[in-house]
Amino acid sequence: MKRRVHVLTKKEELDAERLPGKVVIVLDVLFATTTIAAALAAGATEVVPALDPQSARTEAKGRAEGSYVLAGELRAENIEGFTHSTPLLLTRHASLAGRSLIYSTTNGTVALAKSVGAAEVYAAALVNARAVVEHVQRSHPAETVLLVCSGSMENFNLEDFYGAGHLAHLFAQTGTAELSDAALAARKLHDGTSAVECLRESRVGRMMLDRGLDDEIDYAAHADSLDVVPRLEAGRLVAAGRA
Repeated sequence: MKRRVHVLTKKEELDAERLPGKVVIVLDVLFATTTIAAALAAGATEVVPALDPQSARTEAKGRAEGSYVLAGELRAENIEGFTHSTPLLLTRHASLAGRSLIYSTTNGTVALAKSVGAAEVYAAALVNARAVVEHVQRSHPAETVLLVCSGSMENFNLEDFYGAGHLAHLFAQTGTAELSDAALAARKLHDGTSAVECLRESRVGRMMLDRGLDDEIDYAAHADSLDVVPRLEAGRLVAAGRA
């Protein structure tokens, strides 16, 4: 019997009553889950996803100075007193090795919080899609998988749907997955266009281009470039398998 792989087109489609027993993989390609993967790959010990800036500040208050980095955005604007929320700016300007990242975003960290009733929750983007799929195949070979596109404040986001299509493509290649119609549609989008083209032409992508973040988009479009699997454990994301 093949496992079911389904796509939710925005976080608001998550139904808490249907989460138990499922494996949820959250995507926010521009940029929350891309940044989470980059931070863990850069040596952060954990990423603590916060619902909002105040929750992030509260989390930081209970930690020793110098043990954490506070980063995030609200409605695509950097939060006052927080460092950069995008992957390249964050990893270039903040020393993450051996430190916690406390991270608040408008959509991605909210989607992670809404997924906590699932059996397992992971954060994925194009950059670490293959690593996540291979881990799920090894660790959860039969469970139904929900690929959750974070979207943008109740709106559908093209770049997240494309990212879900890449994961659906990888699951389909295993020969053990049955794709729902939504997952099949995402895969067909993925198979019909390039990541850079799709991300740059999306609404959020165009907004980021207007801000001069071309290199951030190109980084986010580099599929399967990171071998890191962010797994949600007790409210924090850690790299699965890391000692």
